[in-house]
Amino acid sequence: MFLIVGLGNPGKEYRNTRHNIGFDVIDRLAEAEGIDVLEKKHKALIGKGFVAGQKCVLAKPLTYMNLSGESVRAMADYYKIDESSELIVISDDISLDVGQIRVRKKGSAGGHNGLKSIIAHLGHDGFMRVKMGVGEKPRGWDLADYVLGHFSGPERELLDDACERAAEAVRMMTAGEADAAMNRFNTRKEA
Repeated sequence: MFLIVGLGNPGKEYRNTRHNIGFDVIDRLAEAEGIDVLEKKHKALIGKGFVAGQKCVLAKPLTYMNLSGESVRAMADYYKIDESSELIVISDDISLDVGQIRVRKKGSAGGHNGLKSIIAHLGHDGFMRVKMGVGEKPRGWDLADYVLGHFSGPERELLDDACERAAEAVRMMTAGEADAAMNRFNTRKEA
């Protein structure tokens, strides 16, 4: 069973912000795979179903970004998943251009507080992830203001396409093709 977690913040005021792009990918996957992500459990909204023929739990933690690890730890324990091969976390990344995605099998938090929390609660950084580029913050901007800000119209179009590519990357990862997903999507211009 796979646990696929999109990071974000709960609440209408955070909808469609840079920090909530992980939630957007979960929504895209849920719609495409016919999974309702409505059940409140483990400090998250979850939905169960199949992605690429594999049994999966799609999850959107309700703990706010900085405490995402609490929810991920609870779900990993409850579903008894192998965190290194059955956990996929989707998050925003300011070091990637808007619309760019990057697939990783492990790695540091890279300054991302949600990933820091997950790494702290799991005790390791050896879990798969899909990083969603939201662009570098403009000079003089506060980081929190930037990541909690909304996308411009042209950025939103790029991100809609990126969410679709991220969903495809997750499908490949659940099918045991993480290396192929990295080869396909970890370029400036994804195929």
